[in-house]
Amino acid sequence: MQTAEKIPVTVLTGYLGAGKTTLLNRILTEQHGKRYAVIVNEFGEIGIDNELVVGADEEIFEMNNGCICCTVRGDLIRILEGLMKRKGKFDAIIVETTGLADPAPVAQTFFVDHDVQNAARLDAVVTVADAKWLAQRLKDAPEAKNQIAFADVIIINKTDLVSAEELREVRARIRAINPYAKLHEAVKANVPLDAVLERKAFDLDRILEIEPEFLHADDHDHDHHHHHHDHGHDHHDHHHHHGGLKHYHDEHMQSVALQIDGEVDPNRFMPWVNDLVQLHGPAILRSKGILAFPGEPKRFVFQGVHMILDGDLQRDWRADEKRTSKIVFIGRDLPQIAIREGFLACKA
Repeated sequence: MQTAEKIPVTVLTGYLGAGKTTLLNRILTEQHGKRYAVIVNEFGEIGIDNELVVGADEEIFEMNNGCICCTVRGDLIRILEGLMKRKGKFDAIIVETTGLADPAPVAQTFFVDHDVQNAARLDAVVTVADAKWLAQRLKDAPEAKNQIAFADVIIINKTDLVSAEELREVRARIRAINPYAKLHEAVKANVPLDAVLERKAFDLDRILEIEPEFLHADDHDHDHHHHHHDHGHDHHDHHHHHGGLKHYHDEHMQSVALQIDGEVDPNRFMPWVNDLVQLHGPAILRSKGILAFPGEPKRFVFQGVHMILDGDLQRDWRADEKRTSKIVFIGRDLPQIAIREGFLACKA
């Protein structure tokens, strides 16, 4: 089945009180002309106004703007399979994770179950962060850090409650953990919905849009991507000024981004990447790549969550594109040198 026909899935995460509910309520009530299936952990806590609910059969509620809402009390896969039977009735699926949870298991569902994988694709992980409390949460809650590291899109919400200086600080802390997510600043989650939905976020073109100089084979000016540590410092407070911007280093989270100007040999790359994620899966939160294979007109696109990878051939390389191969890993204490050497050895 072509990816084009798969239903896009957005995983929405964020710490308790960050503003996910506000965003969900907008999706379920605004007249946006799209039909979304929204899967929430606990229907009650969303507090949807009953007048907006048109019909309800057991766990599935129909909204008067054409969206449907269902609750995961049981198994996510069972709910998804029920939704798939209504295929054609909605444009996209949004899955909300509980505020304390690591989004990984929810995201993994879309790689694991065969029927779900054939019908749906992970479009993006969206994290709602509270501008005022995020810095504190990053210190005391490992889940909050996971949610930031894991995200493709981050909404810094409640920006009206902080000063410009505090907001800069929050952005810098987020960037230390995840340099690639698309950041949006919001008050009461008032971001345009297309900033959140239909992102095609695992297309690395999005990453390049954020940081064009993001990938350089020789990386001499970009050491801050590779987090060289000087263990004499307390990294939480350690930052250097770089063109007037603070760059924080997060001592455990890093990202490794690599590019080969040219093609990789799938017979070397596939076994290498599989071995890598089997060995270091728990440490790798997200992985993504776009690769050129010899003699293959289409781009091979993959993404992964921990040790589970999924990839397929997508659109043709355009005439104006250089056939380059790029990969990104975001995770904890990654074996950066081994990853670099292993990937470079896959060059065709």
